[in-house]
Amino acid sequence: MPPLSLEQKIPLLMPHLDERTCRLYLAAEALALGHGGVTRVANITGYSRATIQRGLDELVEEPLAGRTRLPGAGRRPLRESQPGLVEALMRHVAAHTRGDPMSTLLYSSKSTGHLADALGAEGFNVSPDTVGRLLREEGFSLQANAKTMEGKQHEDRDEQFQHIKREVKAHQDEGQPVISVDAKKKELVGNYSNHGTEYHPKGEPVKTEVYDFPKPGPEAKVTPYGIYDVGRNEGWVNVGCDHDTSAFAVASIRTWWENLGKRMYPEAQKLLICADGGGSNGSRVRLWKAELAKFCQETGLTVTVCHLPPGTSKWNKIEHRLFSAITMNWRGRPLTSLNVIVNCIAATTTKTGLKVSASVDRTPYPLKVKVSNKEMAALPLTRHTFHGEWNYTFTPSSNEH
Repeated sequence: MPPLSLEQKIPLLMPHLDERTCRLYLAAEALALGHGGVTRVANITGYSRATIQRGLDELVEEPLAGRTRLPGAGRRPLRESQPGLVEALMRHVAAHTRGDPMSTLLYSSKSTGHLADALGAEGFNVSPDTVGRLLREEGFSLQANAKTMEGKQHEDRDEQFQHIKREVKAHQDEGQPVISVDAKKKELVGNYSNHGTEYHPKGEPVKTEVYDFPKPGPEAKVTPYGIYDVGRNEGWVNVGCDHDTSAFAVASIRTWWENLGKRMYPEAQKLLICADGGGSNGSRVRLWKAELAKFCQETGLTVTVCHLPPGTSKWNKIEHRLFSAITMNWRGRPLTSLNVIVNCIAATTTKTGLKVSASVDRTPYPLKVKVSNKEMAALPLTRHTFHGEWNYTFTPSSNEH
């Protein structure tokens, strides 16, 4: 028979011991465990740390000659001494409490301290620690918010994903490039704290600014715009120092094509761009389409754009194949300069073979550039039969290419 674990042994033995002997036994087990033993035994048994500590003190005293307390002696459980306590506690922690106008915790956090105060206002005598123990006994634990509700979904969401899948396969079967594009969140340039941790000598963290106020200057904040080559698992990030406009988005694609794309795809005639439905590359942004039409004429490529359906930007491949890797690579590291940002991006790799290149774009991109109805009508744009507002193709003029 295999030896019993501590979790099995303690409940097996405790019913056969009186109160003092049980206390001494638990103290002996805690002593045998060493550092952290009191906490572990307390978690297994539900006894308080003070009770086990008292047992530890008694172990070094002279053996007790008198009687021990009779079975059943001691304080009665709170469930008996204060009827209705558990029911009142459950009423306060119920999910609907925040919307209950009669609750004293309507807009307060449900900490054990606040719960103990609310129960005290109802006449119960209970401490925050006891509230925590009662909650654990009832199956509660500390829980963070879970991002699982996407809200109302478009009725053609799945069909759009299938349409994108068919377009990607068709382009890749022909050896044509397929890219996923998006702008990463803006980053402050300077000695500011960055999320995450890195190894440093104990007690010697990197010291950063207390306040994250951007310093004045044209390069105080940057926007990394990413282009991810789906087939080759390669990324290009254009670090922009000005506004995140559609002109900047297409300029980033142009930079990728000039520096990497046309070298990797010398025979390319088509390009498929998968993008979110909003932002600088949004499906309803006129400047995005006008700039893409220029890119199409410059390169001679037939450019097809497929936008992800509303509310699904997290499914964009660039998010979890490129941007997440970059964030992990520079975690806990202050982005003190453009050089640091570019080098961190370019040094990003993954076990699946991701390669990333980066460049700095100091070109100014003015805001509020208008595209008239006449200019829109003149674009060489063909909308697909299925959701033409999400799926469309630019064809270069034959007289230029």
